[in-house]
Amino acid sequence: MGQVINREHIAEFVNTLHKSNKTVVATNGCFDILHVGHVRYLQKTKSFADYSIVLLNSDKSVKSIKGPSRPINNENDRAEILCALSCVDYVVLFDEDSPAALLDEIKPDVYTKGADYTMDTLPEADIMRKNNTRVEFITFVEGKSTTNVINKMRS
Repeated sequence: MGQVINREHIAEFVNTLHKSNKTVVATNGCFDILHVGHVRYLQKTKSFADYSIVLLNSDKSVKSIKGPSRPINNENDRAEILCALSCVDYVVLFDEDSPAALLDEIKPDVYTKGADYTMDTLPEADIMRKNNTRVEFITFVEGKSTTNVINKMRS
């Protein structure tokens, strides 16, 4: 079972893992209403390293990105649900719209992002290059998204 790590301690923790010759993969997202697309994405993410860390947008961050009606589930619930997945080792919350600063702090070995991005469109690309972080783009599951779930519930 995964655990939530405080933002202030995550860089030191990842450094400890690296000193033990363990690899770390990071990804980020809102993970508001967990669906099969999320689960497959997180399982694939975990396959790239010894430990996986989900950088989870806080409620403040989700509202800023998605609008005032989101998130549906609060940050503590979303973090607990993610921690219950065997493919998630650690979760850390962040308040910014982008995980760029946090990624620069923790310097994962691998970073995963959806295949709707490329290195040319990835906002964190410069940080990934600077820290020699490998980027893996993961194909989404067709038709599976939180927005689709919300829309289906409304109809």
